[in-house]
Amino acid sequence: MIRAIAETDVAGRRLVVRADLNVPMAEGRVSDATRLDRFAEGMRPLLAKGAALVILSHFGRPKGRVVPEMSLRPLVDPLAQALGCPVGFATLDESAGAAAALAPGSALLVENLRFDPGEEKNDAALADRLAALGDLYVNDAFSCAHRAHASTAAIAGRMPAFAGPLMMAELDALTRALGSPARPAVAIVGGAKVSSKIDVLTNLVARLDHVIIGGGMANTFLFADGAPMGKSLHEADQAATIAAIRAAAKASGCTIHLPQDAVVASEFRAGAASRVVPACSCPDDAMILDVGPDSIAAFSEVLKGARTILWNGPLGAFEVPPFDAGTLALARVAAEATRGGAVSVAGGGDTVAALNAAGVAEAFTYVSTAGGAFLEWIEGRVLPGVAALDREG
Repeated sequence: MIRAIAETDVAGRRLVVRADLNVPMAEGRVSDATRLDRFAEGMRPLLAKGAALVILSHFGRPKGRVVPEMSLRPLVDPLAQALGCPVGFATLDESAGAAAALAPGSALLVENLRFDPGEEKNDAALADRLAALGDLYVNDAFSCAHRAHASTAAIAGRMPAFAGPLMMAELDALTRALGSPARPAVAIVGGAKVSSKIDVLTNLVARLDHVIIGGGMANTFLFADGAPMGKSLHEADQAATIAAIRAAAKASGCTIHLPQDAVVASEFRAGAASRVVPACSCPDDAMILDVGPDSIAAFSEVLKGARTILWNGPLGAFEVPPFDAGTLALARVAAEATRGGAVSVAGGGDTVAALNAAGVAEAFTYVSTAGGAFLEWIEGRVLPGVAALDREG
């Protein structure tokens, strides 16, 4: 069982909190504090209850070396503002003394953990040092949970371990979408390559009722059926993979939905001349860049009846108008289904950007920014950082 720190008595306790504060920076300053604000929102109630926070995080990929440009020091002031409490700063070597001196209701930010080579090696000695900084361990960084690092895995076996508010919210949303979804349950899966999402598709067709496929992935399915692709992005060597995914879908009673028509153009640029053709009839001199109106209508009908919607990947080249129409239209239909009571969970950088472009991100039940961890979860993998919290279950 994974225990939530929000349901624990934390008065007078030092919490060693693994956060993901890998925020955008520009000229040595935080350029977007959204991730800090989300983290702080869950931490403020713990501070109010008398906890002290020892905050662990990473920034960039320094590869076990001290890289001044990757220091977490510039985060101190914006983090203090977001938390509403004093925030100290210490290198790893200074952290033991600084943590011991923490007063209830205050916080300490420890320097970039990846400056130490032991972090990414899941080093036992480093985990011992980190565990000695407090009384309880809290993992609030789902986005780092797919990595078996000292601060996400080894440390959890050395002290009482809990999930933070952001971690619990992510796990709850993903469990509702994949663990025991309300039915009918539908996934929208887009992106460039089937080969990069074989495990995703195999897992989803085994668990859900419908899978809508778009983007270059749909082209590969269509090509496997004998459709000409012209200059379209597709993988000609994935016929066996397509057959295996279809067999798995048939065995579990899942329906795979492919585009019926497509928007094609002879060049990929904003405002390029385009036309709609049957999805199985791409001209030799053109490329498929979006789903067409018949596909949008058919996919919309599937979504309108859904009680659970899981979305990963755009249906077309959404970043370049007019090839964003299919993705934006389906995003709005999914948002409307959510308003009608469906559970909707979306993740992946392109997906989040598309939902924001459609103006519907706030309408979704949950939008994950966890990247690789989100993708590995929907592949059905066990995430080391989550498994470490569940060791008593």
